[in-house]
Amino acid sequence: MFFTTSLIIAVLLLLSLAVLLARHFREVKSARRLPLATPRAIQAAAPHRLISIIMPALNEQENIAGAIRNVLGAFDDFAIAGEIVVINDGSTDRTADLVREEMARDPRVRLISHDRPCGIGAAFWDGVSHARGEVVCMLPGDNENDPWEILRYHRLLEHVDILIPFVFNKEVRSLYRNGLSYVFRFIINTTFFVNFNYTNGTVMYRKQVLEELDFHSNGFFFQTDILVRTVKRGYLFAEVPYRLDVRPHGLSKAVTFPSLMRVIKGYLRLVHDIHLSGKGRAPAQFAADSQTAQRHGSLPSARQGME
Repeated sequence: MFFTTSLIIAVLLLLSLAVLLARHFREVKSARRLPLATPRAIQAAAPHRLISIIMPALNEQENIAGAIRNVLGAFDDFAIAGEIVVINDGSTDRTADLVREEMARDPRVRLISHDRPCGIGAAFWDGVSHARGEVVCMLPGDNENDPWEILRYHRLLEHVDILIPFVFNKEVRSLYRNGLSYVFRFIINTTFFVNFNYTNGTVMYRKQVLEELDFHSNGFFFQTDILVRTVKRGYLFAEVPYRLDVRPHGLSKAVTFPSLMRVIKGYLRLVHDIHLSGKGRAPAQFAADSQTAQRHGSLPSARQGME
């Protein structure tokens, strides 16, 4: 298993370096001078009215009630108008029953059930389609993530469209898990010319930004896929420090061989879309109510110079 994983990582590293060199020479050849931007006054940002927490859960009967109550507690502490959309992804234990009990206690909790497991990415996108909020964020039902850690930053979305947390207490994870994360991050940053500190956390998005994407990854690569596509399109983001808790019960489903193969498949699809098909180019216009659109304001000439 370790040899196979190492071999796959080495191949991905070589591929990412090849893409880096090819992109470098292409950009040097076609570099253009951008027009100057006119300074603009700062406009007051409209606050979001509702935050939707999407909570995928697969056989999380030991953790789901605690995860839901923690999010509700964070909503109350930060005076956030929010809802929780639990996606029961084909659980065969009492996960759905426990969610219904929480629904009876608090109307902010809703349940969407899948007949069979569809993957965490598919669960996230299903949650997005059912979310009522202008802002969405995924917090898994395993109760490993502290909702206070990401929700404390929610007002930053009055200035950007994406909030990306990065883990500052990496010691809670094993050396092997941290090593995989480092190599994965290096491959992503090198391949796609980004500089993320972390890509698989509890990212907060303005929902309109997600609705622009025409491809939805269904596996564990979905979060990285979204971040690369939206950031390459020019959407503004902020990175914030985030503390990760130890998973209370059960084992993570992220680090398995089938998951690794799906990540590789998603990576290759993203390489094709960003570097080969032209789908990674910035759109002519940003989502109408996005902070990126407001802050770019009357700069169409600058965007044309980038294309």
